[in-house]
Order: sequence, then C-alpha cells, then structure tokens
Amino acid sequence: MNYKLFSLVSGTLILSSLSASGQKNNTKPNILFILCDDMGYGDLGCYGQPFIRTPHLDAMASEGMRFTQAYAGSPVSAPSRASFMTGQHTGHCEVRGNKEYWTNAPTVMYGNNKEYAVVGQHPYDPDHVILPEIMKENGYTTGMFGKWAGGYEGSCSTPDKRGIDEYFGYICQFQAHLYYPNFLNRYSKALGDTGVVRVIMDENIKYPMYGADYQKRPQYSADMIHQKAMEWLDEQDGKQPFFGVLTYTLPHAELVQPEDSILNEYKEKFNPDKSYKGSEGSRYNAITHVHAQFAGMITRLDYYVGEVLKKLKEKGLDENTLVIFSSDNGPHEEGGADPTFFGRDGKLRGLKRQCYEGGIRIPFIARWPGRVPAGTVNDHICAFYDLMPTFCEIIGEKNYVKKYANKDKEVDYFDGISFAPTLLGKKKQKEHDFLYWEFNETNQIGVRMGDWKMVVKKGIPFLYNLATDIHEDNNVADQHPEIVEKMKAVIFAQHTPNPSRFFIWSASRPVKSPNAAPQSIFWVRASMSTLCTAASRCFSKVSLSPWDCALRIFSAYSSAMASFCCWKVPYSFR
Repeated sequence: MNYKLFSLVSGTLILSSLSASGQKNNTKPNILFILCDDMGYGDLGCYGQPFIRTPHLDAMASEGMRFTQAYAGSPVSAPSRASFMTGQHTGHCEVRGNKEYWTNAPTVMYGNNKEYAVVGQHPYDPDHVILPEIMKENGYTTGMFGKWAGGYEGSCSTPDKRGIDEYFGYICQFQAHLYYPNFLNRYSKALGDTGVVRVIMDENIKYPMYGADYQKRPQYSADMIHQKAMEWLDEQDGKQPFFGVLTYTLPHAELVQPEDSILNEYKEKFNPDKSYKGSEGSRYNAITHVHAQFAGMITRLDYYVGEVLKKLKEKGLDENTLVIFSSDNGPHEEGGADPTFFGRDGKLRGLKRQCYEGGIRIPFIARWPGRVPAGTVNDHICAFYDLMPTFCEIIGEKNYVKKYANKDKEVDYFDGISFAPTLLGKKKQKEHDFLYWEFNETNQIGVRMGDWKMVVKKGIPFLYNLATDIHEDNNVADQHPEIVEKMKAVIFAQHTPNPSRFFIWSASRPVKSPNAAPQSIFWVRASMSTLCTAASRCFSKVSLSPWDCALRIFSAYSSAMASFCCWKVPYSFR
C-alpha cells in the first residue's frame, strides 16, 4: 500500500479609505495572521525579554502597534485556535480542549515507526462558518501552513472542506510534538489533491522516533512548513487578495532544531546548560541544552517572520497587507522547557493550561504601513474571537453576523467585537463588557470585567484586581462578594453545554438532597431535544462520517442524561 497519499461584496466605508494603497488589480487589503505556539507574554525583546534576540519582531513592533492586553482564546492550542477561526469564546465554541479522538485507530508503519492510521482533534462545528470560508466568499485566495487542530483526517472539518485553497503542515497537533516527523499533511489543488493527504518524510523514517538515532533525521518540519508558506507568498501577484494563516509550531516542545549558527550562538551563551531526560509517551526526546534550544527556537521563528516581511516588500505587497503576529497561549513546561529561567510570563502568574494571566495574555503585534500607526503601544483589551469581526470590517463585510449566522441553529454565537478602529488609529472603539474563557480539561473558568479578573478552579472563585495586582497574588473574593456574584452571572449566561465533552458525569457527583446544593450552584441543564438535533444533523449531512455521527450522538446523549439525572456539570461554586 502507498502510504504517501492518505487520503464580495465590498463595503465602501472602509475600502474607500484603503484603496489608495492597494495594488493596481486589487484594492482589497491582504491579511496575514502569524500564530506561534506556546510563546509567553515576555518572550520577545519588545516585551522585555533580556536573553533572546528577536530583531525582526522588535522591528515589526516599532513599525506597527504592540498590544499589552491582548488575550488568546484559551490556555491551550486547539480551543484557542478554534476561538480565532469561529469568532466564539470557549463557552460557546464546540472545541474546548485538546482531546484526542483516534488513539484506538488501527496503526500503520513508516519504516520501523508505528503511527495511527487516522490522527487529529475534534472538528470545528460544520454548521458554523469559520474565517477562511468568509474570506473565500469575499474573493480571497486562502493559504494555511502549520498546525490545523480543527478536525481529524477524514472528518467533516479538514482544510480542504473549510475554505483553505492551499495547506501544508500538521493536521494533528500531537503529531507536532515531533519536529522531525514521519509525515506531514498537504492539500494542494495544483498537485491534484482532492482532499488532505499524507506526505511521507522519506529521509526521516529511516531512523527511529525516539532515542539517540532520532537526531539523525534530516527533514525539519518547521523549516519545511516555512518554505511552503514562502512559496505560496511568492505566487501572490496582487491581482487577487490573499488571506494567509501561518501557524508555526515554534517554540512548542519538543526542544530541537538543526545544529546551525542560531543554536550554536545560544550554546555558547548558556554554558553550562540544563538537560532533559525525555518522555517517549509524549514524543519528547532527551536534550542536553534546554535553554539554548528554547532560545534558538524563538530566534529561528523571528527569522521566519523577517523573511515573510521581506518577501512582502520585494513583491510590492507590503503597504496593502495587514500582518498580525501572536501566540496561541502562554508558556509551557513540557519537553524540559524552563519558563522561570527566561521570565517568560512577563511577570504574569500562570502557564499554559491555566486561566491566570500568564496562561492567556499573549504577545500581539499588528503592522500595516500607512494604516496602523507606527511605534504605538496600545492597552485595548481584546481576545482571539475579536479577529473575525475585525477582519470582516477591514475587508468591507459590514454585517457579517446577519450574513453568516446559521438560521437552522437556535442560536449561532458570534462573540467578538471589531477592533479595526483601534488598529487604524481611530477613537470610536467599542469595548467588551467582559472577556470569557473556560477550559474543561482542568475545570477552570476565567472572566475579566474591566480591571477585575476572576479565576474559577473546580468551583472555587478567586478574584483579583489587575490594576493593583497584575501577578494575581491577592484573592479578594471575600472582600468583594458583589463583584463575585456579578461575574458568576456572566458564567451562568455564557456557558453552554459542550457537545465535545464526553463522560461529563465523571467530573461531579449527583446531588442527594436540596441542602447539598448552595444557592449559587452552577447548573448545566441539557434537554433530550439535543439528542434529536444531533441525530438529524448527522444523518442529513453527508459531510459527516459515521464515526463523527456516533460521537456527536453519544455526546448529546451524555448531556441529556446529565440533565435528566440532575447532576452538576462541570462547575459548582462554593
């Protein structure tokens, strides 16, 4: 068997002010969103990092706008990216965790290396529009390079089915734990692909995935993905606007890269260095230069960004292209990473997987010569789900909610607020009443209202005043019960049953008596109609695989049973 192939409406209000800088054949602005993986708020020089060189990103900040209060969609990868793609916060978005769905799938061999026959994460809701689909409908060519994390191979939500013209990278984020993988995924009409396929790393599979010989693998995925992105950019001629999403895996673990001048610079700088023994189950190989590897990965990423900006200038596309750089969540400790050493959280508390500021506040830089005011630092409070309305406003799609809301849904949520006025240096900027996050894998919720921030961990609320306590050290919930109640009300209103959360009764216990439930208990009550809705969706849509249907129906059944039995799911305040 050959395993190489597995298978505008333009608005005049904004565009009239933008057309002067457009290309002769294209007056619509191009958009590039560059998203890295697990970079903390303080990992860049322009955010105060003292040890790591980031000259190109620092220059991007000086030529554009650096945000100080921008937030990811979630403290982990998949739901954070889903928030960006869907324009929904994680109380409404279907993807709310990093759950793997295919660990029991059959295995295939690449050389002597075993892999799953199907890989990936929970799909984006096929009944809710995502950003590439909006951009396609508005006349854009679309490309994505890097992590997808929005559906498993063969599911209803893969790049070829969700508005992406050209894709190269990792469908599955667990696969991305290897920088020298056995395969990557591709979708290219030019190459004759009719769906997402696997591209075998022929030179890599000669060596094992784990152990000393792993270092002999020559095909480094980060370089390969970046090269494909550069080839795609080189194809853009200004005749058609483009929307590019470059989801680089750096600096996510594993901590490994080619032995070149970038790495050697930091090996000399951090000597002696820390070592890491490895973890085969997590696909993290042993390393001997933890600090050098991590610093080198960020500088390598910075070099990629520099090449992207240089390419735009060379092609005359620079002044008609909005470029935004950010990270999907806060810093990690996996693979031996040492965030404390680098002060990676930028003096914020918390890491990846936590709803504290360090887990969700991220670097965020926007550059658009002549449009975004250069050298500005902005404290506007925004989150990933604001990017959909922002991009829509910039391309002239004035009423995107009315146009793209699915009328077959009881409610089709769009939670973002455009910050295009802020980007363009205008004063009339609408603000959020609150920002909202939930992370179901650790039973955490985060809410921000003005300077107030509440983190709920396993039902217990912790309240902080960010104006005086940016590190979230002093829990003042007891001193401000009225604020706590107001933020609880936000949670009650914003959380919806999560169709992707299975075995939801495992997180709690049945209520045995009325006295066991405090007045402020957070109830999640699903109805049996959810089951009927899921069944009708599955069997009426050919895009859903039988397994996808089974998962959705079982999930709906779980929600219905939880409601029927009056079980607490998943949070109760006490």
